[in-house]
Amino acid sequence: MRILVRTSKWAVWARRFGALALPLAAIPVLLHRGHLITSDNFIATETVAMALAAAAIGMALVAFARLWFTGDQGWGRATVAFVFGTICLLPAAYFAWLAASTPASPDVSTDFAESPPLVSFVESRFIGPEERERIEAAYPNARSRTYPIEAPQMYDVVGRLVEARGWDVRATRAPLGPLDTGQYNAVVTTLLGFSQEVAVRVAGGADGATVDMRSTSLSAFPDFGENGQRVEAFLLELDNQVTLMLRNAPAQPVAQD
Repeated sequence: MRILVRTSKWAVWARRFGALALPLAAIPVLLHRGHLITSDNFIATETVAMALAAAAIGMALVAFARLWFTGDQGWGRATVAFVFGTICLLPAAYFAWLAASTPASPDVSTDFAESPPLVSFVESRFIGPEERERIEAAYPNARSRTYPIEAPQMYDVVGRLVEARGWDVRATRAPLGPLDTGQYNAVVTTLLGFSQEVAVRVAGGADGATVDMRSTSLSAFPDFGENGQRVEAFLLELDNQVTLMLRNAPAQPVAQD
């Protein structure tokens, strides 16, 4: 007599949900980074993908329990569904943890009183004294820098760092003299495809050049602390570059009486 071994429907549907969730979670990231879909469509698609992934994991767990007691087939399908769902949800859980643990910083500037202007449209955000103190405490290295270097030379150093980072430069204005002001404006695409604008201002003065920097999210999506971290990292690298320049600069001849 032939014994019929059934395949668990829970396992079958779990695998179907998991197989749909994985590409639905991954492909929109690539499309969003390539600016082929809008941020609203990206968020909506990812929400559906995360729901499918959660459903796949839930169905897989039910399938595991039923398979243990019934002896039906479907262990492989349920395992694949569980793995696919986990692959989808782990990045989401990581970014959720970042959003909860990292201070939100949609607009970080080294000079909140007179921030470097942007070239992209962004809704104005009011940043009060308490918000400024919170951002300054979270990113202590995001401060204005004054270097004993003339503005045109300092502008070139900033430009090389911007170019090295591969940012999409949207506007430039070079200082015409030691006392003039220049600025770079560039757009940065984050890992998930959201846009953030960076503005770096070089203002000449009697003592050298002052560098101010601003990094602003162009959407309401959480920045996971990227704006503040970007300003700190850029200015610390600028400190290193200026230190090397001053160290390697030829010594000035001493005047003879």
